[in-house]
Amino acid sequence: MTTETLDRPATATDADAVADEAAYIQIQQFYARQMQLFDAFDAERWAGTFTPDAVFDLPTLDRPVRGRAELAATVRRNRAQAVRGGEQTRHWIGMLDVRPQADGTMHTRCYALVYVTPRGGEPRVQRVCVMEDVLVRSRGKWRTRCRLVTRDDLA
Repeated sequence: MTTETLDRPATATDADAVADEAAYIQIQQFYARQMQLFDAFDAERWAGTFTPDAVFDLPTLDRPVRGRAELAATVRRNRAQAVRGGEQTRHWIGMLDVRPQADGTMHTRCYALVYVTPRGGEPRVQRVCVMEDVLVRSRGKWRTRCRLVTRDDLA
């Protein structure tokens, strides 16, 4: 399946509606928690921030990752690579734009910077990306249903 067939989020410029302050703050907190779980390699809890049928499309993968089990497996692979490489990775989300949709979902677009710090070394920016999500409310919490990441170096 190609990214063209995914339930892709609309770009931030597609709608005039903006999230109210409370929703914006909730979504900022959601991303802070989600990225910290990812960077801590907390595979199951991180995968739980996605819907059970979530799709995560990343340009470095052969195909989109689908569902929580595949998401968690990806984090476990990342952990093994980080241990072998002796590096710490951190994801920084900024320039967040949140657009409410008529169906109750939120379409978000933000910049994601990926920092890598080798053990005993200096941090460096490894990647600069754009992250577009469709977020849904599930049991009172925001969850990612669809994520599309594009990288500046592959554009």
